Amino acid sequence: MSQPYTSFRDPLIEEITIHNRVAVLRKGKRISRKELAEHLRINHRTLGLIEQGEQRMVSLELAYRIARYFGLPLEAVFSDEPLLPLGEYLSGGGEGHDREGAV
Repeated sequence: MSQPYTSFRDPLIEEITIHNRVAVLRKGKRISRKELAEHLRINHRTLGLIEQGEQRMVSLELAYRIARYFGLPLEAVFSDEPLLPLGEYLSGGGEGHDREGAV
């Protein structure tokens, strides 16, 4: 008899929260979630989960496709630390992150 699958969580590896500014960038381009999802070849619901931070596992390939769509480096769109406002990031106002949690 086979054992039911249970996910293994290594207590030595902490979970990482990934922050992103996909929704802000999309709204800045004035395109709908559906339009961006079609361009990226993903479901618009998946894009919604990514924007809301509920999609925990985004493939590296998809993350790069999203960043390239907006003409930004990957770290300007996704980070494991809260993101600076985009204007500050682009003007070189730090390493792209802010401990205060500004997006």
